[in-house]
Amino acid sequence: MLQLTSQPSEPSTLLPIKSAVMAIGGAEDKVRGRQILQTFFNRAGGEEAIIAVIPSASREPDVMGQVYLDIFTEMGAKGVEVMMVTERHHGEDDQLLTSLEDCTGVFMSGGDQIRLCALLEDTPLMEKVRAKVWQGEVVLAGTSAGAAVLGHHMIASGGSGEAPNRALVDMAIGLGIIPEVIVDQHFYNRNRLARLISAIAAHPDRLGIGVDEDTCALFEADGLIQVIGKGAVTIVDPRHVTCSNYNSTGMTDPLSLYNLKLHVLSHGDCYDLHKHEVHSQKAEFPSV
Repeated sequence: MLQLTSQPSEPSTLLPIKSAVMAIGGAEDKVRGRQILQTFFNRAGGEEAIIAVIPSASREPDVMGQVYLDIFTEMGAKGVEVMMVTERHHGEDDQLLTSLEDCTGVFMSGGDQIRLCALLEDTPLMEKVRAKVWQGEVVLAGTSAGAAVLGHHMIASGGSGEAPNRALVDMAIGLGIIPEVIVDQHFYNRNRLARLISAIAAHPDRLGIGVDEDTCALFEADGLIQVIGKGAVTIVDPRHVTCSNYNSTGMTDPLSLYNLKLHVLSHGDCYDLHKHEVHSQKAEFPSV
């Protein structure tokens, strides 16, 4: 039976962050223009940047760490350190915590978001990173798995090629940098719209953010999300959903959601989390 829903409580429009947070959809350009990585480098201070790379999500953290160490060093960063957290106790290392004090940028690589959370969640290192982002002391970027962990609720895994349904997505607890959102990555590249809708149906008090490859949703402290890169950022907004069968249908049965709102934004577009409005510097609309 389709059920009339009570209006979900809206996500807070007052983001906890006081500095930029970059959710990158994965496969960002590392060779030529490096538009997204260059943006992170510039926002972290440019040639004065001191960057910590956390490759913990990767199965080959040494290799992944070296990739970003080389990139940010070549760009001219004042300092780059790869923080090798491959066991939970590494997140308590005094030397890493001391190094983090001077950092102006933190970059979390791709890989497995479950692994990343298992290694970092509730460690002193992660608590310090979160505090520095919330206090405006560091710019944070996460790519692929590093983007998936940004919300309080996190997509751990899921399928594609089906209608939205309860069994299509597996959820876990993320790192809670921006608790109001659920982030998915490699989005249209891996046909993940249905699983993000499924995740939002389960958590209608959150905002869904789907980020394509070589694309970034840049969250600003003032509540704007800026889109950077070659693909799109898809926003799934459930604030005005009037009916949902989520709690009454079978696990693999298709979901019904009435009045779900969807935005597809490309480079140069912005979304205002305060007003829940889209702003574009380039869009052309046909005359009526």
